Amino acid sequence: MRYPQRIVCLTAEPTEVLYLLGEQHRIAGISGFTTRPAIARKEKPTVAAFTSANIDKILALDPDLVLGFSDLQADIAAELVRAGIEVHIFNQRSIAQILSMVMTIGSLVGAADKAATLVGELETKIERARAIASDFAARPRVYFEEWDDPLISGIHWVAELIEIAGGRDCFAELAVHKNAMDRVIADPDEVVRRNPDIIIGSWCGKNFQPEQLMQRPGWNAIQGVQSGFVQEIKAADILQPGPSLITMGLPQLQDIIQRWNVAQTFRKHWD
Repeated sequence: MRYPQRIVCLTAEPTEVLYLLGEQHRIAGISGFTTRPAIARKEKPTVAAFTSANIDKILALDPDLVLGFSDLQADIAAELVRAGIEVHIFNQRSIAQILSMVMTIGSLVGAADKAATLVGELETKIERARAIASDFAARPRVYFEEWDDPLISGIHWVAELIEIAGGRDCFAELAVHKNAMDRVIADPDEVVRRNPDIIIGSWCGKNFQPEQLMQRPGWNAIQGVQSGFVQEIKAADILQPGPSLITMGLPQLQDIIQRWNVAQTFRKHWD
């Protein structure tokens, strides 16, 4: 059986997976948002952003498979399909679907065994995080902000990571929605009312500005603001639906929750 030899990755996570599987020689082109591994940007030509792509450049690479993510790339996929290119668009929104994506990519390139090993390693990291969280004295309320104008709360896999790391997502009911606009918090005062113990900003595409957040009207009453637990996790570490959100995002999230628990213990002791 002949497996794809020239793969174009329209988003960052298939590139990350192929490198982790040792199959990077198959990659012919990548997304401009690729961050892992860093060498990919030096070795591979950039042919796409996220909702846009250079179709002529992709076709010139003569790909035998194009991999992408989400319904937002549907128009790109359709144009490539009409040009006779085989396209696979993933639409993962949960950790289980992310792990399934890894397995599918492994199967597509004839590396199913290596993909199963990688998934096993990721599952072990998740279980270790759960074990650490089970020893925490309390599970803090966590508000995760994906965007600031309008306010958009975290996607489903973020809510799952918060639970694994030992916290409780303040807006878990919104996390089930795939579309970001369905996770808009119309009234900023609702965040104040829910009074999160921890606030985590991860503004996709720009740096988080904690000072700006803390100056919002009424937000100085939030417990997380008062105690100084307003933190950033880079979007590349937690909002790209690939292995890095488990290897990079989850440890950072758990470290924040663990530090909050330690602070609570000291506060009770001195009180």
